[in-house]
Amino acid sequence: MPSSFPQVIFLDAVGTLFGVQGSVGEQYARVAHRFGVDLPIEEVDRAFIKAFKAAGVPAFGDTDPAELQAKEYTWWLNIAVDTFKEANTFHHFADFGEFFAALYDYFETAEPWFVYADVFPMLERWQQLGISLGIVSNFDSRIYAVLRSLHLKPYFSSITISTEAGFAKPNPHVFAIALQKHNCSARDAWHIGDSFDEDYQAARTAGLRGIWLKRK
Repeated sequence: MPSSFPQVIFLDAVGTLFGVQGSVGEQYARVAHRFGVDLPIEEVDRAFIKAFKAAGVPAFGDTDPAELQAKEYTWWLNIAVDTFKEANTFHHFADFGEFFAALYDYFETAEPWFVYADVFPMLERWQQLGISLGIVSNFDSRIYAVLRSLHLKPYFSSITISTEAGFAKPNPHVFAIALQKHNCSARDAWHIGDSFDEDYQAARTAGLRGIWLKRK
């Protein structure tokens, strides 16, 4: 492999490899419709952004998978409750717990997501060059099912997510954990993502080459 190429390229997930179809509010509305509830999409979008920012980072790092999944579920449930209360739509659901269970499962499928058009050509090109690929993402364990359903999982030899690592970007420890999986030094790795702070700057702080992918 030419020396100008890295040993490993890490990529962020949401906003880099794949994104939400339309908006979060639109996808929430699709599931809510099954429960006989019509949502004000723009208001839900606004409320979700507020609730998501207030929730902090999803970084648990429990060794017991069952406990980890329960913490992930509760973390997202709290965001959903805050979102729908902020949007003044929480009371429209006869059983919010039942709705949220369906919503949580829905985001584990391919249905709410789309893969960006440039992703598959680039992944195939890097594989042809013999570059190992990994994911570093502030995501939960549903990412494995999402990657399978979007036909992305075979390209990646490692997946490092904040809920399992116990650290979330921009914390440099999450990159150290990812690098260990490839027995790779930071100077021989790149990280590509759509967030200037959590991807580009965080990777540079951790010693990797950071590449900011401006999707919007």
